[in-house]
Amino acid sequence: MHAPDSPQGPQGPQASHAAQSVTLPVSLDEAVAALTAMPAAVPVAGGTDLMAAVNAGLLRPAALVGLGRINEIRGWQYQDGHALLGAGLTHARMGRPDFAALIPALAAAARAAGPPQIRNAGTLGGNIASAAPTGDALPVLAALEAMLVIVGPGEPGTAGSAGSAGSAGTSSREIPVSHLLAGREMLRPGELIGFVRVPLLHAPQVFLKATGRTGPGRAVASVGLVLDPARRGVRCAIGAVAPMPLRPLEAEQWVASLIDWDGGRSLAPEALEAFGEYVAAACVPDQGEPVAPGVLHLRRTVAVLARRALGRALTS
Repeated sequence: MHAPDSPQGPQGPQASHAAQSVTLPVSLDEAVAALTAMPAAVPVAGGTDLMAAVNAGLLRPAALVGLGRINEIRGWQYQDGHALLGAGLTHARMGRPDFAALIPALAAAARAAGPPQIRNAGTLGGNIASAAPTGDALPVLAALEAMLVIVGPGEPGTAGSAGSAGSAGTSSREIPVSHLLAGREMLRPGELIGFVRVPLLHAPQVFLKATGRTGPGRAVASVGLVLDPARRGVRCAIGAVAPMPLRPLEAEQWVASLIDWDGGRSLAPEALEAFGEYVAAACVPDQGEPVAPGVLHLRRTVAVLARRALGRALTS
């Protein structure tokens, strides 16, 4: 898998000290072959999470498979109304204006990912594979209902879904990003995240987050919100408050039914306020009586983020 950003290409001298061997493939085929040959190997690209775990003594991989030289996963392409994003895209690259014009919320999340050294090294695939609750891209991908293209060992000639996947003894399969984050589906031996398929909605989308004082840019709560006018829908995902992004489905359906989709996407102010409270109650439930002050504060934070995100999307 793309390891904890960890996931994709050792950068710097620390990586070589963290494992007994380092393999540097130049294609997905080579990466899959290396992971298949070394089941204990960890794929790595930016290494922002992996090296933190190594330095803390929490992880000592036997081998690393660096993904930083695989050019096919460092860009993106258009495919049937979707953007096919390479898992090796860095946060810095996704934060640029050309990418922001394509997927604005994901670009905003990438720009908020931390200081420059983190944005320059950390990758989209690593953010997903590490599945840290505070990963900024995760609520956006959940709200966009993104799909992962997983590349792994297979019979030569197996049809692939993207890029060179499916060639020379590799195969590919697609799973919803939410399934991987929730543990409903896992990466199998020899597999890694090759691409992320994101629908191009050409509609307003917003990413917001609240940060605490535990570290630079680390989210206390975050929200990814997209409008889907074609289906008259609102999709919202809350990050950092649970092990995986949470979708308040009932709140989404309720507020979508109140939006005037034919008249400028207007919504009454009291409905906007209620939406924030609805989302907060769904994602930050009571934990007994009396409700702890920390829970109340987090619920207020989530309510504000959800309300502001929807308000910005409706007026974009």
